[in-house]
Amino acid sequence: MADFFAGESFAVVDLETTGTRKEEGDRIIQFGCAIVKDGEVVKTYSFMMNPHRKIPLSVTNLTGIDQKMVAGQADFKHYAPKIREILQDTVFVAHNVNFDFPFLNYELTNAGFEALTCKAVDTVELAKIAFPTLPSYKLRDLTASLEIKHANPHKADSDAYGTAVLLLKIIDKLASLPQATLNVLGSLASGLIRDTGDVIKVIADQSRQSRRKLPKDKMQVRNLVLKRQEIPAVEHGENGHFPVKDTDKRKLFKGKINYRQAQVDLIDRLHDFVEDAGQRVILAEAPNGTGKTFAYLFAYAYQLYSGKKLVIATPTKVLQQQLLDQEIPQLLRVTGLGLNAEMVKSSSHYLDLDGFAQTLYQNSPNKATLLLQMQILVWLTETTTGDMDELQLTSQQLPIFNQLKHPGDARVASQFASVDFWNLARRRQEQANILVTNHAYLVNHYMDSIWGQNPYLVIDEAHRFSENLQTARMDSLHLEAIWGSISHLRNLLYFTDNNLLRQSEENVQLQFMLDLLDQESLDLIHSLNRMQKYLYQHKGQAISKVFLPKKSLQLTIQGQDLFPENSQFRPLLRQFQQQLEQVRIHTNQIRYLLEQEKDRFLTDEESLLEELNDQVDLLEFYTGKSYQLADLLNQPLLDHLGFVVNVTNPEDALSSNLHWLSLDSSEELHKIYDRFDHISMISATITNDGNFAFAKQLLALPNLGVSCYKGKASFPMADHLEILAMDEGQPEPDSPRFLEELKNILTKDLSGQKHVLCLFTNLDLIKQLYFELLNDPRVKDYELLAQGLTGSNERITRRFVIAERSILLGADSFWEGVDFHNCGIDLVIATRLPFESPDLPEVSLRQHYLAQRGWDVFQEDSLPRAVLRLRQGCGRLIRGEDDHGQFLILDPRIWTKSYGPAFRSSLPAPVQKVKASELKKKLKFERKNA
Repeated sequence: MADFFAGESFAVVDLETTGTRKEEGDRIIQFGCAIVKDGEVVKTYSFMMNPHRKIPLSVTNLTGIDQKMVAGQADFKHYAPKIREILQDTVFVAHNVNFDFPFLNYELTNAGFEALTCKAVDTVELAKIAFPTLPSYKLRDLTASLEIKHANPHKADSDAYGTAVLLLKIIDKLASLPQATLNVLGSLASGLIRDTGDVIKVIADQSRQSRRKLPKDKMQVRNLVLKRQEIPAVEHGENGHFPVKDTDKRKLFKGKINYRQAQVDLIDRLHDFVEDAGQRVILAEAPNGTGKTFAYLFAYAYQLYSGKKLVIATPTKVLQQQLLDQEIPQLLRVTGLGLNAEMVKSSSHYLDLDGFAQTLYQNSPNKATLLLQMQILVWLTETTTGDMDELQLTSQQLPIFNQLKHPGDARVASQFASVDFWNLARRRQEQANILVTNHAYLVNHYMDSIWGQNPYLVIDEAHRFSENLQTARMDSLHLEAIWGSISHLRNLLYFTDNNLLRQSEENVQLQFMLDLLDQESLDLIHSLNRMQKYLYQHKGQAISKVFLPKKSLQLTIQGQDLFPENSQFRPLLRQFQQQLEQVRIHTNQIRYLLEQEKDRFLTDEESLLEELNDQVDLLEFYTGKSYQLADLLNQPLLDHLGFVVNVTNPEDALSSNLHWLSLDSSEELHKIYDRFDHISMISATITNDGNFAFAKQLLALPNLGVSCYKGKASFPMADHLEILAMDEGQPEPDSPRFLEELKNILTKDLSGQKHVLCLFTNLDLIKQLYFELLNDPRVKDYELLAQGLTGSNERITRRFVIAERSILLGADSFWEGVDFHNCGIDLVIATRLPFESPDLPEVSLRQHYLAQRGWDVFQEDSLPRAVLRLRQGCGRLIRGEDDHGQFLILDPRIWTKSYGPAFRSSLPAPVQKVKASELKKKLKFERKNA
């Protein structure tokens, strides 16, 4: 740093305040500052101040500063001259400078002093740019990730010191970047907060004078610097022989992996299955801690020298990454086999270098887009895959992502063709022996040539495969959105103050096209409205009607009822498709004419062209959805399809929209199974009371020709897991007293637990509890996370894992769909037995479909699903033999209802009945493996 900012002083400041609203009386209670000069922290300051007002409990919970600590202190006015003296002739730095800098100036001017006019720099933005792949940019998380030690997080003096060290690390990282990357960063830097961009500009300008060479592991294409990529050579390791005897496995495992008999038994069973040409499918349940992933990898690995590939499908991308980063490298270390493994997922995960390069020349991006562009520039010098998941973005809603996501085509003529991430990924996949994908990608691309000839298949977490296929087949035709797009297009062309029709009066060809499109777009809206009226008129056919928040109406209707044979909707849809296609073609032609003659008559042609490009893309998207619906409706029988008509205004037929889903996936599942050989379906929870019948039904497997294997636990589960269930005195989940009892448990009964997962089936209850707990001092040591309230599911999961202490309130996928890797959960609370809500359209449609076929819906579908989900919730706790934890069930129906024994007998350890008065003692928790 000293070379770049010689003689420059940075004053790194952190303030603790009574709140964020300075104009409404919030005041500073602590000022912390660290002075950085010539690459070192040379001095620190800390002043505690009396705000002459009450410190809110939430602030005390966060900072540890209470009323007693400030009562005898001087107020801000006393310290103001000293603070101005400290900050004079410095660059002001803060982590979220747009809070600290204005707040401090407000206090200074209130105290009769002049506001600071020094430069101001933000370390949040700089950290995002310098370290683009970190999971969080909160100061506490950054200091943990970068191994910056400071004693008291959320105290101003400690946070100021931590931020100062962070600034030095940021500058070092930026200074290490290639010059071409710094040049582009410098050209974008003026759009950053206040004077933050000056840090980048100084580094870029001064490093340019040293004329550094590009490192050998980097390459420059146009103005982008990339990390060099190489297609790994095909491995030709020892073609080993499977160690049949347990003694041979012991020798192989020694010093590399623990020998576990339950795991070896699973290996042997899977190996026998793969070796038997007469077997096609095996269903296997392997309890948590068995090491099922290593087991199936080991069983198949020795078969992969025949040229056949092993395809592994997991439910989530997190588990995909875990396989590639940990499980497969472990397999290769143990066996010594020479095998290549690659990730397979949609092209949209990969950065399109052509699209990204184009964004750098577009004018005036918004702040979020600018930051993302700068992050990507730095990330390109580090990534070997171009997989944007590495950036750990919690949202991809920005319009720029339409240009960043790779469309999946071959980039032959592009300047980036030789380094195109998607095509390089495909080449690596072609050479790999093991391909790791996810359920959603597999069901949509099972005929892809990338899998090779007659490949093996392992479906991990197989109990979720059918559900994930159905989710992948759910889609919609949002007719209101199409109407809105057409109306927006008409507004652009005909009705704005500076509309295209008025500007092009002298262009005969353009005038002709505009006149033609005017009538076509009106006709399209009329056709769309006729379809909406048709859907609305069939609301009497609904098997359920539910009013959603914001008073919209949700109608669930079976396929054959909504679209009977000879229904009027099919010709309406065909006419709509033809008109939609014509509008798209003619809009594209107008866009082309503007490209040819834009400089002749348009005053703002660039923005209009961008708008028209977006509209053409949208029209193409809607056209695809309409053909997808047409394909469904052309099938001879529609009884396996369910439809949901969402009416945003129940009184208005023209607010109707259509969604669809599959109720019976057996035919599609069989097509997938036919593509692969020796299919292993494995899960930790796939049986009901030791029986595979429900799993076979769920996965559309024939009763004959399917092998089943139920593994044993590799350690006594009862020594690691304690299951508690509240007795009959606990209020039922729908009782008014239930929320208060749950709050009491979380505020009074926790003791020693660091990570507590609280599982719900109702998002409204989560919201109520969250706001009850938010400022409660009894949970001040916990970071409180709540689904739907504190960020996306991905962000919540990330925060839960990295927080020192946290309570997560979650529903839906948090029962089993989210992976809390490397996070020891101490306590899981199941607030109620997880029966599905019959108000969910997919549930009501499926249950109606099964009832028509003579099923006992509760006993044969609802109960088995709920039992499996409870087992999965319990399975969040014990992932291996080093884990210990408690599972608490609050729903007393587990004791009082006839179905209670089905739940109790399914769990992997005895269920203990507990009274509310005993709970605090029972929950005394000490992590045994600490």
